[in-house]
Amino acid sequence: MRYENVLATIGNTPLIRLSRICEDIPAAVYGKVEAYNPGNSAKDRIALYMVEQAEKNGKIKPGDTIIEATSGNTGYSLAMVCSLKGYRCVLTVSSKASQEKLALLRSMGADVVICPADAEPEDPRSYYSRAEQLARDIP
Repeated sequence: MRYENVLATIGNTPLIRLSRICEDIPAAVYGKVEAYNPGNSAKDRIALYMVEQAEKNGKIKPGDTIIEATSGNTGYSLAMVCSLKGYRCVLTVSSKASQEKLALLRSMGADVVICPADAEPEDPRSYYSRAEQLARDIP
């Protein structure tokens, strides 16, 4: 199969019959293997959907900035979608995030803002609050 780009592969994951697990069930039961998405996660679907809905509703256009507070998979998926669709991606993360996770987010072109892990969500220093502040500050 040929695809125009990696975004076209999102959601086109196989259905596998669960014959042994569901052998006592009189119906055929299948499981969707979301790990076959390009980001190895169902979060790829979420990220693509959010961006495409925002585009469809005229809320964003290529060149705009998308900001997200994340602990990992959604941020990676969002950064991947942004890089292919022409958006700047700024991700706020907790200082608990591993160096490998930070490198992965940056490898997708995201600007990563690290916030103190001990900050409560309402604290202006938390990665939630920082994302909200950046959304107000960045056009």
